[in-house]
Amino acid sequence: MLTSTLIAFILSIACNAQQNNDQFIKSKNENKMNNQDFTTTILVDQSPAEVFKAINNPRAWWSEDINGSTDKLNDEWTYHFGDNHRSKMKTTEMIPDKKVVWLVEDNYFKFTKDPNEWVGNKITFEITKQGDKTQLVFTQIGLVPTYECYNVCRDAWTGFVQNSLQSLITTGKGKLKWYEQH
Repeated sequence: MLTSTLIAFILSIACNAQQNNDQFIKSKNENKMNNQDFTTTILVDQSPAEVFKAINNPRAWWSEDINGSTDKLNDEWTYHFGDNHRSKMKTTEMIPDKKVVWLVEDNYFKFTKDPNEWVGNKITFEITKQGDKTQLVFTQIGLVPTYECYNVCRDAWTGFVQNSLQSLITTGKGKLKWYEQH
């Protein structure tokens, strides 16, 4: 009798451990699925140093309407696109040839109920070697599908990163008006 009770107890512990492990894995996967920050990736033949240099020249790939220095740690600068969008950015992290992070300190959208949707977001550029190529992963931490601007911003960032920034990296010239080209 004691033996069957002991076996039942051991099986109960093993079953609970498996359930806890299953819950942990499910929770981990849900967190991964719920991480809906916008991200896009490009792969280029150029070196990490060339990618890093291009990122830090947003006037050449994002907008000529940028005021202030953009290529040093703690630089603060402003961006605007007509009267539809303007932001104040701060370069908060800069690891040569590996990573750049911009903090959105202030933001205004003309076309959203909450014009400050980006405030507090971090825009990250992570550079890694992938064999003989260089990978750039762009993420806007905080730009999520619940934002009213999400679809417009997703499409704009995709175009600026995959068209203009990639062109700057690969040809030396960005395509600032990629959205006007057919």
